[in-house]
Amino acid sequence: MNTYSTVVKFFQDSGIFIYPSILIMAVGLAIALERFVYLSHARRSNRKMWDELLPLLQGGKFQQAYSVTAQSNAAIGKIVNHGLGRVKSARRREDIDAAMEEGMMEIVPRLEKRTHYIATFANVITLVGLLGTIIGLIKAFTAVAQVNPAEKAELLSASISIAMNNTAFALMVAIPFLLIHAFLQARTSEIVDGLEAAKISFLNMIERAKVEAAQAAQAK
Repeated sequence: MNTYSTVVKFFQDSGIFIYPSILIMAVGLAIALERFVYLSHARRSNRKMWDELLPLLQGGKFQQAYSVTAQSNAAIGKIVNHGLGRVKSARRREDIDAAMEEGMMEIVPRLEKRTHYIATFANVITLVGLLGTIIGLIKAFTAVAQVNPAEKAELLSASISIAMNNTAFALMVAIPFLLIHAFLQARTSEIVDGLEAAKISFLNMIERAKVEAAQAAQAK
């Protein structure tokens, strides 16, 4: 028996509870793929934007940096844009930090969006598989009690196949889903940590620029 026939027979022997499990798997995989693509794009765009911004900020070209970030869709560009928008009016570092935190509050939920569903689906599909297993076992014992001895072995085998196949399929999906969830959470945390680090670097550069400007004014 080839692999295709084995897979087909596996699903045929799994009963009706395999179908909600397949639906959950399909939705979970779609979310996982969308999140992976989104986070990968966010990571690349943030790195590209920071590489473009860093020379401008280090050179004190804040107006030019503001123009660049105003046209950027990258998360780091939006956060820096919030900070640059408050540089002229803010007297304290905390005021600029608060403006950038406001930007973080808009961006972080987008990064974390839908990721938690994958862990939820892992738990749900495990429970659906368990339900299919219990139904299969109930069917097995009910069938054995009602048929003649010659048919008991065949019915018992078929019912136990339903029970075990549901459990096996649920675990085959739930375990990778938990690993995918952990991976996406780690990728999200990495991006958020990068945004926090960029925010601190930006605040330090603003503080340094103010000190240098004050020293230049005193020298004159």
